Amino acid sequence: MQAIAPNVKFIGAEDDNLDLFEGQYPLTKGISYNSYLIDDEQIAVMDAVDIRRCSDWLTRLADALGGRTPAYLIVQHMEPDHSGSIRAMLERYPEAKVVATAKAMAMLDNFFDGIDLAERRVTVADGDTLSLGRTTLRFITAPMVHWPEVMVTLDETDGILFSADAFGSFAMSEADEAWTDEARRYYCNIVGKYGANVQALMKKLTGLQFSTIASLHGPLLDGDLARYWTLYDKWSRYEPECRGTLVAYASIYGGTAEAARRLAMELEKRDAGEVVLMDLCRHDVSYAVAEAFRLSRLALCSVTYDASLFPAMHNFLHHLEMKNFRNRPFALIENGSWAPVAGKLMCDTLGRMKGMTQVAPVLTIRSRMHPADLCGISALADALADALAKA
Repeated sequence: MQAIAPNVKFIGAEDDNLDLFEGQYPLTKGISYNSYLIDDEQIAVMDAVDIRRCSDWLTRLADALGGRTPAYLIVQHMEPDHSGSIRAMLERYPEAKVVATAKAMAMLDNFFDGIDLAERRVTVADGDTLSLGRTTLRFITAPMVHWPEVMVTLDETDGILFSADAFGSFAMSEADEAWTDEARRYYCNIVGKYGANVQALMKKLTGLQFSTIASLHGPLLDGDLARYWTLYDKWSRYEPECRGTLVAYASIYGGTAEAARRLAMELEKRDAGEVVLMDLCRHDVSYAVAEAFRLSRLALCSVTYDASLFPAMHNFLHHLEMKNFRNRPFALIENGSWAPVAGKLMCDTLGRMKGMTQVAPVLTIRSRMHPADLCGISALADALADALAKA
């Protein structure tokens, strides 16, 4: 068991064979369900784990306890990947009390029929503290980061912020790869809709003293916390990290793909920042959403299909809208052999997002790109480059 402070141990569980998180987001290297034991005069357990790893977690918990009994189970977030093992833990340790927000207490009743917590509830509000002996915990409510019952917990004694899903990642607890890419993909797809709520939490945390961030997923963060904080601030303000363009396309027989590749080439000629070309039919949408958040401009190219958008583009735009994506210049290419409508439909969806600016009229190609289309593609590249220069 890893000690992250003299009296704080990691007792979480690794899940290396889950293929889809939340039934939709691919996991290439697994994910962790992080849980911690604070060993003090009164022992506290920080969060449970997914039922998939309940047995492993209970074994690690028992080993850490060494025959003792925990006084508290602190429940920061009730989503089943963290709450799934609560019943088993409370049945094994009937003297343990549950510490949670009022909304979390209501959810406990929803998830666990027949569990009697009448004398075992410690309901806390924003700013409340709990002394374990040497350790003082401060509870800070974080509604809609990313569920309404969420709180984070500051160990004021050891300077550890137990941050619930904030600062989490699609990764194991001891992941070798850099934190940023999978943390961005996690943030944009799991928490991205709630940027204003993340900003509200960050405002509450500003000025508090902590040197370690312990999220519910992925590695422990320490050292230069400013780097992680700066990225979270950008993501939750919907500000790009990098100067560049995501050229995302949905193509059936290659005609739209050819136009997208040509646009990417023209952008590269203009020294207009990083250019990422992404086939929405062959990349999972979660990666495309993360790239859209990362880069400063968007170019979308879609074929018309059944008098509508091709499904891959429709899905991408639906996810962007659902995650409150905003504040980007964009350009569009549509394709259709007889009645192209993809451009209008993309405009309609983007128009419902805040701060989206179309930099040029929709370019329409017919089945395949023709020599006459090259001027139009060049003009789109110019417009996107100019938008970058004015940013």
